[in-house]
Parts: sequence; structure tokens; C-alpha cells
Amino acid sequence: MIKLKVKKYDFNQWVKAAGVRAVKTVAQTAVALIGTSTVMNEVNWAMIISASCLSGVVSILTSVAGLPELEEIVDEG
Repeated sequence: MIKLKVKKYDFNQWVKAAGVRAVKTVAQTAVALIGTSTVMNEVNWAMIISASCLSGVVSILTSVAGLPELEEIVDEG
């Protein structure tokens, strides 16, 4: 039988850390797209908002795999 190790974190700490990562990712995506669009002389705000929101969702989903900045709760049972 395959036994999977599930990482355990304090939920409130995880939500805070994942949220901070997601906000940073959204901001970085928006800045990159605005910079690229400005060079092309047309900022497509709908595309920037859409891509930025999608990057935030992907960041949250990636955080489910684990966040290295959080300490894992070790079950000593």
C-alpha cells in the first residue's frame, strides 16, 4: 500500500502566507503586462485584469502543495 505524507500547517498562517504570495504574483503579472502593452501603445485592461486574476488563482493552487516559509506541524502520535 502506498502511504502519502500530508504536510500539516496552521490554517491561519497558511492562508496569510498563500494570500501574500498570490497578491505579489498578481501585482508582478499586472506590471509585466502593463509594461509590455505600453510598448505596443495599447493597454488592454480586460486582458491585464483577466491574466492577473488567473495568476493569483494559480498561485493559491500552487501553495496547496506547500509553502517553504511555513513550519510544518509534526504529529508525534
